[in-house]
Amino acid sequence: MLKVLKFGGSSMASAEQYAKVKAIVEEDGSRSVVVVSAAGKRNKEDHKITDLLYLCHAHMKYGVSCDSVFGMIARRYLEIRDALGLKTDLEGALDRIRADMENGMSEAALASRGEYLSALLMADYLGFDFVDAADWLRFRMDGTVDREWSYEALKNLAKGRHIVIPGFYGSLADGSIRTFTRGGSDITGALAAAALDADVYENWTDVSGVLMADPRIVEDPQSIPHLTYSELRELSYLGFQVLHEDTIFPVAEKNIPLNIRNTNDPSHPGTVIMEHFDEDAEPTDERRFITGIAGKKDYSVVTISKRGLSSEVGAVRKVFEIFENNGLAVEYTPNGIDSFSLVVSGAKLEKVLHSIVSQLEEKLAPDEIQVTKDLAIVAAVGRRMLDRPEIPGRIFSALGEAGIQIRLISQGPREVNVILGVDGKDFATAVRVLYNSFVK
Repeated sequence: MLKVLKFGGSSMASAEQYAKVKAIVEEDGSRSVVVVSAAGKRNKEDHKITDLLYLCHAHMKYGVSCDSVFGMIARRYLEIRDALGLKTDLEGALDRIRADMENGMSEAALASRGEYLSALLMADYLGFDFVDAADWLRFRMDGTVDREWSYEALKNLAKGRHIVIPGFYGSLADGSIRTFTRGGSDITGALAAAALDADVYENWTDVSGVLMADPRIVEDPQSIPHLTYSELRELSYLGFQVLHEDTIFPVAEKNIPLNIRNTNDPSHPGTVIMEHFDEDAEPTDERRFITGIAGKKDYSVVTISKRGLSSEVGAVRKVFEIFENNGLAVEYTPNGIDSFSLVVSGAKLEKVLHSIVSQLEEKLAPDEIQVTKDLAIVAAVGRRMLDRPEIPGRIFSALGEAGIQIRLISQGPREVNVILGVDGKDFATAVRVLYNSFVK
């Protein structure tokens, strides 16, 4: 049994959080590979170390001293080390970073040092070996990861060892540092789990799994015990921010269970994510027909109507080309016989609306073009909805009883979700109504 664990910035923020991480790792002997982020915020007024490192680079770029900012970074890690009674040579590591900065250190290399310092400390604290991500995670020049090379390198480095790896970065073939986008430590953890064919990838954060709804809208929403990768993809696209989106793919390809856990509540089982589940094996009280409720605001809908539109060859292609040429991604396309709608970002449409309408009139000669602004998308996601045809009816009934008008409806052939458009002002109410109707 091998478990790969990734700990986020909140888990690395202080000596107290380090102690929680150590207790979690030592509780299970199969937890032998640990990936860590840079130190995050200790409170709302605090700073993330990565933000401070980016600020340092900006200061140096414009010839401004960053001594005070770098001093904040150094003090944070030295305080953690000293509080834990460690002997890690942080002074030497910090001096090397400072010297590299004076010699024109790249932004990516500097930004990666938060994870690097976290991993040095955690390896010392756990008694594990430190393995630098730059020694195994290989980027191609186009920014993609050379998985074959990287996986083989990590297998060789990790063989028979307990290791700590810094997340967020790797290296190019010439040895220079390359980083992922923000939140990329999640990707490092997933790649490590896939490379080592882990039995479980545990992603430890500050929430007890994936919540069924946004806690800013629904008070104390329940967590989701079991979630498929397709459901997570749907929820992530619609605004759930638990995981970096690219985290899904390396472990999903190998169907490695992804377990999202809470460092501050380690007894909570969190959410387990897999390609599929044996539904009959799940406890009855976990057999929800709606897995989660998500959504986004600030959409606009362009509806094109024309008699005989459904039989006009190439009409849809022409419309999509117009939107593409104007830099607009189409989110959803609900349609009728002689009309169809395109749901797009309201802010982006506003900038090119006149151009799009003119081109639609020229190339399609529609009977009518209608633009509806300030629309919100609300989606009920669930893998079991296919087996319960009454679910859409219950959704419409609940919203109708709450006086919420449904502006559009879309349901894909896989029936993983039901997508509804409502007025922006009704967004939060719609999410709460659906949650209360199917969960409470």
